[in-house]
Amino acid sequence: MEILSSLWSGFAVAALPINLALIFGGCFAGTLIGALPGLGPVNGVAILIPLTFAFGLDATSSMILLSAVYYGCMYGGRISAILLNIPGDEPAIMTTLDGYPMAKKGQAADALAISGLASFIGATLATIGLTLFAPMLAKAAIHFGPSDYFALYVMAFATIGGITGTDPRKTLLAAMLGLMLGTVGLDPSTGVARYTFGSFNLYDGFDPIVALVGLFAISEILFFLEERAHGGGLVPPGRVFPRFSRVREGLGASLRGSLIGFVAGILPGAGASLGAVMSYSFEKRLSDKGTFGQGDPRGVAAPEAGNNAASGGALIPMLTLGVPGSGTTAVMLAMLISLNIQPGPLLFQRSPDLVWGLVAALYLANLVLLILNLPLIGMFTRVLGLPAWCLMPLVVAISYLGVYAITHAAFDLMVMVGFGILGFVLRKLEFSLVPVVLGLLLGMDMENNLRRALSISGGDFTILVESPIAVTIYVLTIAFLALSLWLSRRSIVPTPS
Repeated sequence: MEILSSLWSGFAVAALPINLALIFGGCFAGTLIGALPGLGPVNGVAILIPLTFAFGLDATSSMILLSAVYYGCMYGGRISAILLNIPGDEPAIMTTLDGYPMAKKGQAADALAISGLASFIGATLATIGLTLFAPMLAKAAIHFGPSDYFALYVMAFATIGGITGTDPRKTLLAAMLGLMLGTVGLDPSTGVARYTFGSFNLYDGFDPIVALVGLFAISEILFFLEERAHGGGLVPPGRVFPRFSRVREGLGASLRGSLIGFVAGILPGAGASLGAVMSYSFEKRLSDKGTFGQGDPRGVAAPEAGNNAASGGALIPMLTLGVPGSGTTAVMLAMLISLNIQPGPLLFQRSPDLVWGLVAALYLANLVLLILNLPLIGMFTRVLGLPAWCLMPLVVAISYLGVYAITHAAFDLMVMVGFGILGFVLRKLEFSLVPVVLGLLLGMDMENNLRRALSISGGDFTILVESPIAVTIYVLTIAFLALSLWLSRRSIVPTPS
């Protein structure tokens, strides 16, 4: 009852006219920012922080605006992923696997509706979890040490072979390539430059956003120039309005993906990308009948629910422990500290209006995003009907502007083109680009946690299997792989006539 009373008082705060306006404006702006390749929620939130000071907003209104932008960006990332095979941000990579094939079949409206509803389910369930279990879940997450996180990333890479339908050998090679690219830059422990070839521009390594835009957007443009230069549009627009019979197919996957994504989001540093990967991989192992990767609605619903649930879950360690659960919540944490508000276990007692007003605003933001996105499906789908001479230069311009707005460095534009050529070559050789990006994206965190664990143990590798949490994760990984092997062998056994 105490929680319900606090939540009711939070709705009274969120329902103030200024906060309702901020929720609607933040959701709309976040959706647009998320749909633009390369920007994503971190940059979307960072871009709008100056507005909170310019408008003189208090801490509660500022956090409501930034959270609405955060959730809107997570919704918006799926739009370009489905329509153009260009993910708006890292978690949306998984949505391209089945979302774009659905668009190529003329089912773009179905895919957008499925992803929008899955995003709503994932974000809403995560907000419910934030309401009911925040202190308890934060206490559980704090027990994760470096060796446990390393085991978690081992699980992610061990299941990477099941993510795509290509040759497993090529999938593993692509993941290894991503891990190799992730080692470029300064060594996190010694500060020694690795594989920089004397270039100071590479001391920070490759920015995952730059690599993402290059591998997907630029390679897609090169592919288009080679094969579809004389076509009218990229893919047939198909139906403008979704079929709810198809939308229902993704409901079960949305619920399962929400649970997995929420757990991944609670773990500080895991983030929405890991939530999307694990949700898609689990759903593929559970439900695949040879249709994943070819336009299966469940392959759209699971990662979208997973990454949106992870976004909501990432707010738990930020609010209750003062530990950011993702890059976006790190920016929001810095915002709170700049306003002389210290997140942590006492935040719920010291600033109840802020906490419960924010939680209530998240419920309203999810509803606004659902109402905002579903009617716009027809407009989004009509983008596919634009002539190629109009659409492709627009994609190029957005890609260049997006990357330059983030880094302000001409060198990164050349890096983006280089990754685009690499992506084009890999696609011609029938390598999946997803493992490359995941290796680059997750590899640095995996290495950092390995180094922290070895620093604690003085170089003793047994620390990686000493923790009960790590051992449990390894056992689950082995069981998962064994089950996958058994299912694959069972599927190839000829049935008697």
